Amino acid sequence: MKKLAAIMFTSILLTSAGAMNVHALSEEASNGGIPSLAPMLENVTPAVVNISTTQTARAPQQFRFFSEEDLRRFFNDPSRQMPPQSRERTMRATGSGVIVDAENGYVITNHHVIANADTINVSLQDGREFPAELIGSDASTDVALLQIEAEGLMELEFADVSNLRVGDYVVAIGNPFGVGQTVTSGIVSALGRAGLNNDNYEDFIQTDAAINVGNSGGALVDLEGNLVGMNTAIISGSGSNAGIAFAVPVDMISAVMTHLERDGEVRRGQLGVQIQDLTPAMEETLQTGAERGALVTNVLQGSAAEAAGIQVSDVIVEVDGQEVESSRELRNIVGLLRVNEEVGLVLYRDGSRQELTAVIGGPERSVAANDATQDDNGRSPTEPVFNGAQLRTFDPANSAVAGISVDAGVEVVDVDQRSPAWRSGLRPGDVIYEVNRQEVKTLQEFNALVEEPASVVALGIIREDREMLVIMS
Repeated sequence: MKKLAAIMFTSILLTSAGAMNVHALSEEASNGGIPSLAPMLENVTPAVVNISTTQTARAPQQFRFFSEEDLRRFFNDPSRQMPPQSRERTMRATGSGVIVDAENGYVITNHHVIANADTINVSLQDGREFPAELIGSDASTDVALLQIEAEGLMELEFADVSNLRVGDYVVAIGNPFGVGQTVTSGIVSALGRAGLNNDNYEDFIQTDAAINVGNSGGALVDLEGNLVGMNTAIISGSGSNAGIAFAVPVDMISAVMTHLERDGEVRRGQLGVQIQDLTPAMEETLQTGAERGALVTNVLQGSAAEAAGIQVSDVIVEVDGQEVESSRELRNIVGLLRVNEEVGLVLYRDGSRQELTAVIGGPERSVAANDATQDDNGRSPTEPVFNGAQLRTFDPANSAVAGISVDAGVEVVDVDQRSPAWRSGLRPGDVIYEVNRQEVKTLQEFNALVEEPASVVALGIIREDREMLVIMS
């Protein structure tokens, strides 16, 4: 993403009749049979709401400005002390939301719309306004669940986004720039977008429907008036619509809502694996038998994955019937599972398909890299270099690496942090015991294998007495 491209968050909200079955373009619209979105929108827009928040902030001392009254009191009566050097002020913000459960008064919006708010109010299309209770919020998916006590609400039904295709028409509804409820239309530009924030759980629907500041939390609906996503972010160099907007899909919203309604937060389960995408080049090297999936490069000690029997070099392709085509998809699926939930896994190992059962665990410790090592005389080693990693034949009796269960292999003595080896995950103290599934016991055997031309080199390593897989391409 270019430096000039800024991610701007916007809020908008859609609504649709509770149990009403809404249809899109009617073949015979009221104005002479001309195709129109109006019949669908008449049933949908009452479910889209405006959200206003207040937050009390204390102005820092260095930015204290005295009012005319403050100064008059001070100069007319020198015995008076100056007013306190800070003052509370109220900040207001607006966004959008969508009523998704009329009976319970549930409204969804973005986490960033209501984050740190002291008060939250929801305004309906008919002019009514209600205070909202925050049921729960999840920053990692940017989803929040609110509740209002109101009668006569309209709700939007969730679409089946598994049938959504690039090129399908969609309509966005929200409150851009605070001008009031606004409808824009476009198409689905892409599916499964990610990378706006790598720390978050992302699986965005991309659309070219005009989205601007104030649309955050609003609705993205199909032509039948069903909710397909919640508008969340745009990419723009100017802060206004550039035709690249993103919405959280309703399948992710539904999973997050289950957590928020039950616990008030998302208590994410973990499988306990480190993973990366399986590419054709990796598959050609590893011969797992899978065409796509999440390649396991490390299994954490004491994790749910270890208990289930998952091994390094396995490729996970399915979780409880949900296909896994990438490491991102596996992360998104597992991250929305409950701790202690039992799931079925399908994976490929050594060319064969296998099925396992795992009990999802809680957060696991991360694997820390060993510190850089030196030779026995304290000098920087001078062994051969492979992609920025200095190597030597592993000698258990003459090595800084302790507690390793192998008695032969190639020791990584040092790694240049600017090198391809470092970027691939190789670290000082690692012991390489396998190259492209072939055992190596000496540096000479290692060199003979890596001299063979290959687009991918898969290194089996031991780190802290744990097997891992490092892919170098």
